[in-house]
Amino acid sequence: MSDEQIEQSGILETIFGDALPKVRAFYEKLKSEGEPRGLIGPRDVDILWERHLLNSAAVVPFIRQATSGKQFRSVADIGSGGGFPGLVAAAMLPDHTFTLIEPMERRCEWLSECVETMGLENVQIVRARSEEAIAALEQARGKSSGRGHAKNTVTPEVAQAIRHPFTVVTCRAVAPMTKLTGWTLPLVAPHGELIALKGRSAGAEIEKARKVIAQYGGRHARVKEAEVAPGLEPTHVLIVDKQ
Repeated sequence: MSDEQIEQSGILETIFGDALPKVRAFYEKLKSEGEPRGLIGPRDVDILWERHLLNSAAVVPFIRQATSGKQFRSVADIGSGGGFPGLVAAAMLPDHTFTLIEPMERRCEWLSECVETMGLENVQIVRARSEEAIAALEQARGKSSGRGHAKNTVTPEVAQAIRHPFTVVTCRAVAPMTKLTGWTLPLVAPHGELIALKGRSAGAEIEKARKVIAQYGGRHARVKEAEVAPGLEPTHVLIVDKQ
């Protein structure tokens, strides 16, 4: 469905509610700057709402469920890139804290600009690879996982930002589960969840990654169909519990 059709449908008010002004500010910036800055493809320009923003919003009910009743509502978004799903989820969950972890400097600059444009007060941006974030967490705990992460050089900025594991770790289109597991589960707190937006192959990814999921303390890996919006094709969310 085109952006124009979605704008006229009332879907945006239904899905985003009070967060719509912040998400719309993100949309406008993405519409004008996203393609020239290499954050979206030319085919995405007229379908931003469905392809990126509503798709990102589909993860929010799962984050809410995972943090319900928890003392800390901390979320890390790995490989945030253009801000999907991290910026959208942060706008919709102002009572959660978000750490957007992204290795590329130009994308971190983009994320910082978007945070300012959207007026988000619950977001910090960390320029780091996931391995560096894991090493920082291990350093803060005064131990090594034994898997080599602590060998990564941790800058003072990353060390200051990553001091505690996260209740939820999210990501979108980062890597298959055979790789993604080792990049994300070490950052998840005990009894927390990895919640990844995935495509149709999510179930097959779990089957291929079962051993590595168990190795990193994951259990009950499953795929849930996630509603994007009435009349739009649903997406898939892959969830792994941390022991």
